[in-house]
Amino acid sequence: MDSVFFWLSKLAWLFISPDSLLLMLFALGLLLMWRRKERWAKRVLGFVFVTFMLIGLFPVGEWLFYPLEKKYPANPPLEKVDGIIILGGAEQPTRSHMWKQVIVNEAGERNLAFLKLAREYPHAKRVYTGGSSSMVEQGFKGADVARQLFEEQGIEVSSMIFERESRNTWENAVLSKKLVDPKADENWVLITTAWHMPRSVGIFCQQGWKVIPYPVDYRANKDNLLRVDWEIADHLNWLTAAVKEWIGIAAYTYTGKMCK
Repeated sequence: MDSVFFWLSKLAWLFISPDSLLLMLFALGLLLMWRRKERWAKRVLGFVFVTFMLIGLFPVGEWLFYPLEKKYPANPPLEKVDGIIILGGAEQPTRSHMWKQVIVNEAGERNLAFLKLAREYPHAKRVYTGGSSSMVEQGFKGADVARQLFEEQGIEVSSMIFERESRNTWENAVLSKKLVDPKADENWVLITTAWHMPRSVGIFCQQGWKVIPYPVDYRANKDNLLRVDWEIADHLNWLTAAVKEWIGIAAYTYTGKMCK
Protein backbone atom coordinates (compact mmCIF):
# COMPACT_ATOMS: atom_id res chain seq x y z
CA MET A 1 0.00 0.00 0.00
CA ASP A 2 2.88 2.38 0.77
CA SER A 3 4.30 1.79 -2.70
CA VAL A 4 0.92 2.63 -4.26
CA PHE A 5 0.81 5.87 -2.28
CA PHE A 6 4.37 6.71 -3.32
CA TRP A 7 3.75 6.13 -7.03
CA LEU A 8 0.37 7.87 -7.10
CA SER A 9 1.78 10.94 -5.32
CA LYS A 10 4.72 11.14 -7.73
CA LEU A 11 2.61 10.70 -10.87
CA ALA A 12 -0.07 13.14 -9.72
CA TRP A 13 2.53 15.81 -8.99
CA LEU A 14 3.81 15.63 -12.58
CA PHE A 15 0.49 17.13 -13.70
CA ILE A 16 -0.58 19.42 -10.85
CA SER A 17 2.66 21.24 -10.01
CA PRO A 18 2.46 24.99 -10.80
CA ASP A 19 5.24 24.87 -13.40
CA SER A 20 3.61 21.92 -15.18
CA LEU A 21 0.19 23.61 -15.15
CA LEU A 22 1.62 26.80 -16.63
CA LEU A 23 3.39 24.83 -19.34
CA MET A 24 0.20 22.92 -20.17
CA LEU A 25 -1.79 26.17 -20.34
CA PHE A 26 0.83 27.65 -22.66
CA ALA A 27 0.57 24.57 -24.89
CA LEU A 28 -3.21 24.91 -24.83
CA GLY A 29 -2.94 28.51 -25.94
CA LEU A 30 -0.73 27.52 -28.87
CA LEU A 31 -3.16 24.74 -29.81
CA LEU A 32 -6.06 27.19 -29.78
CA MET A 33 -4.13 29.55 -32.03
CA TRP A 34 -3.34 26.70 -34.43
CA ARG A 35 -7.06 25.83 -34.55
CA ARG A 36 -7.81 29.52 -35.24
CA LYS A 37 -9.68 30.03 -31.96
CA GLU A 38 -7.88 33.32 -31.44
CA ARG A 39 -10.27 34.74 -28.86
CA TRP A 40 -9.75 31.85 -26.46
CA ALA A 41 -6.06 31.63 -27.30
CA LYS A 42 -5.56 35.26 -26.27
CA ARG A 43 -7.36 34.63 -22.99
CA VAL A 44 -5.30 31.57 -22.11
CA LEU A 45 -1.95 33.07 -23.16
CA GLY A 46 -2.82 36.34 -21.45
CA PHE A 47 -3.57 34.44 -18.23
CA VAL A 48 -0.22 32.64 -18.47
CA PHE A 49 1.61 35.93 -19.06
CA VAL A 50 -0.06 37.71 -16.13
CA THR A 51 0.59 34.73 -13.85
CA PHE A 52 4.27 34.68 -14.78
CA MET A 53 4.49 38.42 -14.10
CA LEU A 54 2.89 38.08 -10.68
CA ILE A 55 5.16 35.16 -9.76
CA GLY A 56 8.20 37.06 -10.98
CA LEU A 57 7.38 40.21 -9.04
CA PHE A 58 6.04 38.85 -5.74
CA PRO A 59 7.44 36.18 -3.37
CA VAL A 60 4.23 34.14 -3.42
CA GLY A 61 6.09 30.99 -2.40
CA GLU A 62 7.36 32.70 0.74
CA TRP A 63 3.79 33.71 1.62
CA LEU A 64 2.89 30.01 1.56
CA PHE A 65 6.05 28.94 3.39
CA TYR A 66 5.71 31.39 6.27
CA PRO A 67 2.69 29.82 8.08
CA LEU A 68 4.56 26.51 8.09
CA GLU A 69 7.90 27.95 9.14
CA LYS A 70 6.58 29.90 12.09
CA LYS A 71 4.78 26.94 13.69
CA TYR A 72 7.84 25.82 15.65
CA PRO A 73 10.50 28.12 17.14
CA ALA A 74 13.99 28.32 15.71
CA ASN A 75 16.83 27.17 17.96
CA PRO A 76 14.60 25.51 20.59
CA PRO A 77 16.16 25.10 24.05
CA LEU A 78 17.41 21.56 24.57
CA GLU A 79 18.26 19.91 27.85
CA LYS A 80 18.21 16.13 28.00
CA VAL A 81 18.72 14.71 24.50
CA ASP A 82 18.53 10.94 24.09
CA GLY A 83 18.53 10.85 20.32
CA ILE A 84 18.90 12.95 17.18
CA ILE A 85 17.13 12.25 13.89
CA ILE A 86 18.02 13.96 10.63
CA LEU A 87 15.70 13.58 7.66
CA GLY A 88 17.42 13.05 4.33
CA GLY A 89 16.87 15.26 1.33
CA ALA A 90 19.88 17.56 1.46
CA GLU A 91 22.13 15.16 -0.44
CA GLN A 92 22.38 14.56 -4.18
CA PRO A 93 23.21 10.83 -4.39
CA THR A 94 23.54 10.47 -8.17
CA ARG A 95 25.80 13.50 -8.64
CA SER A 96 27.82 12.54 -5.57
CA HIS A 97 28.44 9.12 -7.10
CA MET A 98 29.33 10.59 -10.49
CA TRP A 99 31.84 13.10 -9.11
CA LYS A 100 33.13 10.92 -6.25
CA GLN A 101 32.57 13.61 -3.62
CA VAL A 102 29.77 14.81 -1.35
CA ILE A 103 27.32 17.09 -3.16
CA VAL A 104 24.41 18.68 -1.29
CA ASN A 105 21.58 21.00 -2.30
CA GLU A 106 19.98 24.10 -0.79
CA ALA A 107 18.81 22.08 2.24
CA GLY A 108 22.38 21.53 3.43
CA GLU A 109 21.58 23.28 6.71
CA ARG A 110 20.07 19.99 7.87
CA ASN A 111 23.53 18.43 7.88
CA LEU A 112 25.12 21.47 9.50
CA ALA A 113 22.58 21.38 12.33
CA PHE A 114 23.12 17.67 12.80
CA LEU A 115 26.89 18.10 13.03
CA LYS A 116 26.40 20.82 15.64
CA LEU A 117 24.04 18.76 17.81
CA ALA A 118 26.06 15.56 17.40
CA ARG A 119 29.07 17.36 18.90
CA GLU A 120 27.04 19.02 21.66
CA TYR A 121 25.39 15.72 22.68
CA PRO A 122 28.01 13.05 21.94
CA HIS A 123 26.20 10.36 23.95
CA ALA A 124 22.88 10.76 22.15
CA LYS A 125 21.76 8.10 19.69
CA ARG A 126 22.03 9.32 16.12
CA VAL A 127 19.83 8.39 13.17
CA TYR A 128 19.97 9.44 9.54
CA THR A 129 16.92 8.42 7.52
CA GLY A 130 16.71 8.77 3.75
CA GLY A 131 17.13 6.61 0.67
CA SER A 132 16.01 8.00 -2.68
CA SER A 133 12.80 9.81 -3.59
CA SER A 134 13.32 9.20 -7.31
CA MET A 135 10.79 7.14 -9.26
CA VAL A 136 13.44 5.71 -11.57
CA GLU A 137 16.78 5.92 -9.77
CA GLN A 138 16.99 3.85 -6.62
CA GLY A 139 20.59 2.72 -7.02
CA PHE A 140 22.15 5.63 -5.14
CA LYS A 141 21.03 6.48 -1.62
CA GLY A 142 21.14 9.69 0.38
CA ALA A 143 22.20 7.71 3.47
CA ASP A 144 25.43 6.65 1.75
CA VAL A 145 26.30 10.25 0.90
CA ALA A 146 25.48 11.35 4.45
CA ARG A 147 27.72 8.64 5.90
CA GLN A 148 30.62 9.89 3.79
CA LEU A 149 29.90 13.50 4.75
CA PHE A 150 29.80 12.79 8.49
CA GLU A 151 32.95 10.68 8.33
CA GLU A 152 34.77 13.48 6.53
CA GLN A 153 33.66 15.91 9.24
CA GLY A 154 35.03 13.75 12.02
CA ILE A 155 31.78 12.19 13.29
CA GLU A 156 32.00 8.63 14.58
CA VAL A 157 29.52 6.75 12.42
CA SER A 158 30.14 3.17 13.53
CA SER A 159 27.39 3.38 16.17
CA MET A 160 25.09 5.56 14.07
CA ILE A 161 21.97 4.18 12.39
CA PHE A 162 21.60 4.85 8.66
CA GLU A 163 18.17 4.02 7.30
CA ARG A 164 18.59 3.93 3.49
CA GLU A 165 15.39 2.39 2.06
CA SER A 166 12.81 5.16 2.67
CA ARG A 167 11.42 7.11 -0.30
CA ASN A 168 9.30 9.72 1.49
CA THR A 169 8.70 11.16 4.94
CA TRP A 170 6.15 8.51 5.87
CA GLU A 171 8.68 5.78 5.22
CA ASN A 172 11.33 7.83 7.08
CA ALA A 173 9.29 7.54 10.26
CA VAL A 174 8.04 3.97 9.80
CA LEU A 175 11.37 2.38 8.89
CA SER A 176 13.40 4.40 11.41
CA LYS A 177 11.09 3.42 14.25
CA LYS A 178 11.57 -0.25 13.42
CA LEU A 179 15.33 0.18 13.59
CA VAL A 180 15.43 2.35 16.71
CA ASP A 181 12.50 1.18 18.85
CA PRO A 182 12.40 4.46 20.82
CA LYS A 183 11.22 4.43 24.42
CA ALA A 184 8.33 6.61 25.57
CA ASP A 185 10.45 8.52 28.09
CA GLU A 186 13.24 9.37 25.61
CA ASN A 187 13.74 12.84 24.16
CA TRP A 188 14.37 12.71 20.43
CA VAL A 189 15.27 15.79 18.39
CA LEU A 190 14.06 15.91 14.78
CA ILE A 191 16.02 17.98 12.24
CA THR A 192 14.51 18.96 8.91
CA THR A 193 13.65 21.98 6.79
CA ALA A 194 11.40 24.46 8.62
CA TRP A 195 8.51 24.39 6.12
CA HIS A 196 8.64 20.58 6.08
CA MET A 197 8.59 20.31 9.87
CA PRO A 198 4.78 20.43 10.52
CA ARG A 199 4.14 17.45 8.24
CA SER A 200 7.17 15.59 9.59
CA VAL A 201 6.14 16.04 13.24
CA GLY A 202 2.59 14.95 12.34
CA ILE A 203 3.87 11.78 10.69
CA PHE A 204 6.15 10.86 13.60
CA CYS A 205 3.22 11.60 15.94
CA GLN A 206 1.02 9.19 13.98
CA GLN A 207 3.70 6.55 14.52
CA GLY A 208 3.62 7.19 18.26
CA TRP A 209 7.07 8.76 18.24
CA LYS A 210 7.14 12.08 20.07
CA VAL A 211 9.90 14.34 18.77
CA ILE A 212 11.30 17.79 19.55
CA PRO A 213 11.23 19.91 16.36
CA TYR A 214 14.55 21.51 15.41
CA PRO A 215 13.70 23.43 12.21
CA VAL A 216 16.41 24.73 9.87
CA ASP A 217 16.72 25.89 6.27
CA TYR A 218 14.22 28.77 6.40
CA ARG A 219 12.99 30.29 3.12
CA ALA A 220 10.59 33.08 4.09
CA ASN A 221 12.01 36.54 4.71
CA LYS A 222 9.57 37.13 7.55
CA ASP A 223 10.53 40.79 8.02
CA ASN A 224 10.02 41.67 4.35
CA LEU A 225 7.25 39.50 2.93
CA LEU A 226 5.40 42.37 1.26
CA ARG A 227 8.07 43.32 -1.25
CA VAL A 228 8.49 43.54 -5.00
CA ASP A 229 11.55 42.11 -6.71
CA TRP A 230 12.17 40.41 -10.03
CA GLU A 231 13.37 36.90 -9.18
CA ILE A 232 11.17 34.76 -11.39
CA ALA A 233 13.30 31.59 -11.26
CA ASP A 234 13.56 31.55 -7.45
CA HIS A 235 9.95 32.63 -6.99
CA LEU A 236 8.63 29.87 -9.26
CA ASN A 237 10.87 27.28 -7.63
CA TRP A 238 9.75 28.22 -4.13
CA LEU A 239 6.11 28.47 -5.15
CA THR A 240 6.30 24.95 -6.58
CA ALA A 241 7.89 23.61 -3.38
CA ALA A 242 5.36 25.39 -1.15
CA VAL A 243 2.35 24.17 -3.12
CA LYS A 244 3.75 20.62 -3.04
CA GLU A 245 4.12 20.80 0.74
CA TRP A 246 0.58 22.07 1.33
CA ILE A 247 -0.82 19.37 -0.97
CA GLY A 248 1.31 16.84 0.90
CA ILE A 249 -0.15 17.95 4.23
CA ALA A 250 -3.67 17.61 2.85
CA ALA A 251 -2.97 14.16 1.35
CA TYR A 252 -1.24 12.81 4.44
CA THR A 253 -4.01 14.13 6.70
CA TYR A 254 -6.76 12.68 4.49
CA THR A 255 -5.09 9.26 4.33
CA GLY A 256 -4.46 9.18 8.09
CA LYS A 257 -0.68 9.25 7.79
CA MET A 258 -0.21 12.18 10.18
CA CYS A 259 -1.79 13.55 13.34
CA LYS A 260 -4.10 16.51 12.81
